[in-house]
Amino acid sequence: MFLREGHVEHSIPLLRKFIQQNPLGILTTAIESDDYPFIQSSHIPWVIDIDEPEDEKALPTLRGHIARKNPQSKVFTDEALRSEEPFSQPHTLQRDVMILFNGPVHHYVTPKFYTKTKPESGKVVPTWNYSAVEVYGTATIYLDHKAPSTTTFLQKQIRDLSHQAETRIMGYSKPWAVEDAPEKYIDLLATNIIGIEIEVKRLGDKFKMSQEMGREDVQGVVEGFGKLGTEQGQAMAESVRERDALRV
Repeated sequence: MFLREGHVEHSIPLLRKFIQQNPLGILTTAIESDDYPFIQSSHIPWVIDIDEPEDEKALPTLRGHIARKNPQSKVFTDEALRSEEPFSQPHTLQRDVMILFNGPVHHYVTPKFYTKTKPESGKVVPTWNYSAVEVYGTATIYLDHKAPSTTTFLQKQIRDLSHQAETRIMGYSKPWAVEDAPEKYIDLLATNIIGIEIEVKRLGDKFKMSQEMGREDVQGVVEGFGKLGTEQGQAMAESVRERDALRV
């Protein structure tokens, strides 16, 4: 992802918060395989762990799971079987992985929004405003559903993920819990998924919200989005206004 300085957020706590608020990330891997594509991606909701939240430089750990029948799981299994490690042990992938988290709103920006540059010179073109956080890290895969390490990881992960979604996303004071479903049913489902744990090494982000434009044009963008009369337009107007307020 091209990280233009004016669009970059350097605060690690803010990037961690972005992931917490937008937990559906696209996991991308590049693994050699005779049977499956070299590059694969999967949409995965993640749980973010921060050992020391007060440490503004602390990088998080991410936990997720995907279906065992997913072709991406197949290449994880193939790599683990090619290694000299016991299959019952968690397998760390040889190559780093990337996860892309996208912000909740994005929108086309028409040159008509630019109230200063367009009438003065006409030197404006359309663009697209959006926000995203890019994560690079080392992935450890829990493959053997009979192994205690896999069982322990998946039990915690699916409970934490459900609680996170029920409380933080849905806002329920009495959230649905895994224990509300039959235990044998949950155990059966757990055999059909694999666990993924990411040790984050690097975070990058892009909040592209018209910061490259002058203040008068930015105000025009805010007003333009506001006049669309849609929820998405209002959300974009607020995002552009917030990022503009952070400029020096």
